[in-house]
Amino acid sequence: MTLDNLPETSAEIEPATAQAIEPAIAPPHLAVPPATPVVADEEPGGAMTFFEHLAELRKRIVHSLAALAIGACIGVALSKYLINVVTNPIVAALKAAKQIPHIYYTHPAGYLNLYISLGVYLGIVLAAPYVLYQIWLFVAPALYKHERSAISGFVASTFFLFLGGIAFGYFVALPSMLKFLVSFQGNVGPIEPMITTNDYFDLVLMVLLGFGLVFELPILIFFLTLFGIVTPKFLWDNFRYAVALITVVAAVITPSPDATTMLIFMAPMIGLYLVGIGVSAVVAKKREKRLDAEQSAA
Repeated sequence: MTLDNLPETSAEIEPATAQAIEPAIAPPHLAVPPATPVVADEEPGGAMTFFEHLAELRKRIVHSLAALAIGACIGVALSKYLINVVTNPIVAALKAAKQIPHIYYTHPAGYLNLYISLGVYLGIVLAAPYVLYQIWLFVAPALYKHERSAISGFVASTFFLFLGGIAFGYFVALPSMLKFLVSFQGNVGPIEPMITTNDYFDLVLMVLLGFGLVFELPILIFFLTLFGIVTPKFLWDNFRYAVALITVVAAVITPSPDATTMLIFMAPMIGLYLVGIGVSAVVAKKREKRLDAEQSAA
């Protein structure tokens, strides 16, 4: 094309040529801005409708009930061994007090009820990890990545802390408590203990379940710190008030009125509170770093 053949107006420019020239001469203010990068930690899960949530909830409930049923069947099958394990502390306490190492049931179906009840409790403990996992699967799609990591740690920590509480109650608290209660009687003539299975296993369940829940205190502090409700400084500054509250709680949940049993309940609660302060410090530090990163990105 020569200079004499150039079109006089832009309308005479061929469409293909105009399309090739247009990007090169586009004004800067019309340029498309680059896409904002998505922070990996802030990617939420997939959105679900109300009915999809109901279907997912139904699925998780069915799976959890199935796990509890299977756990109960396994627990009942192992119940005869569990009865011997549960009765060992009272047998040892009675022998130490030179009493007859027997406990009694007062109803024809008493042993059968005990057999089934222990199996069900054992089944719940066996199925607990899977049930917690089902809860996590239901909640996880609605969480951000860093929240999903926190919940996965919560599932594992909750289960192992609960088992730790049961172990502490069985190996430490229960023997000490029973030894004190049985030996407190001394030699008082014809009065002898006749401990029934219902009374004894109610006491065992209260102690083991109580310590299992008490050992969840660091998890509670973890979530209170995660949501900014408490801080390590707040927990440390109010330590004396926490000890007073722990004393009241121990006095309420202690199954016997003696001070020794109450101190057995108080000691791990105070220790767990101190552990919770350490957990709170770690969580608060990570939370501050994440907030600073979000502010810098904004």
